[in-house]
Amino acid sequence: MVRLALLLHLFIGATLSGSAVIAVLVAGMSSGLMILGAAALGFLLAFPISFLLARRLYRG
Repeated sequence: MVRLALLLHLFIGATLSGSAVIAVLVAGMSSGLMILGAAALGFLLAFPISFLLARRLYRG
């Protein structure tokens, strides 16, 4: 299950990070720290989502 969660994290993390960066840029906050923070937030939020989704997929 952990391998599935890590594989899911690749896709979910990239999606959430990209979406957060786009949201920050659209909001007009173009400083490097804000962009980096948004990317890190998306990356970190993807961990629990990936593990919950992997557990649900693994159980059937």
